[in-house]
Amino acid sequence: MKKLTDKELEKISEAAASAVENFIFSQISKKEVIDLEINVKFFQDDELDVDVEVLLFLDELSKANETLADEAAEAAIFEIDAIIKPFLGKKVI
Repeated sequence: MKKLTDKELEKISEAAASAVENFIFSQISKKEVIDLEINVKFFQDDELDVDVEVLLFLDELSKANETLADEAAEAAIFEIDAIIKPFLGKKVI
């Protein structure tokens, strides 16, 4: 597998963060979010492994589902997969 450049990895990270934010804010109001932290980690050897972690801190009055952060991370993984497919011609995640 072709090793991705730092610039390519940065672009993928930004797309993943955008996917997380879009997913969360399609489900709840921005006013409900106290803090949001998105971590995207890449591990490149023969294959590319990606880990997306979403830490979401909500207002105590928020009625958001407890799985919202996990669902947002999954949305980021799907976005990353869509971006990487043209580079490799197959699913890598």
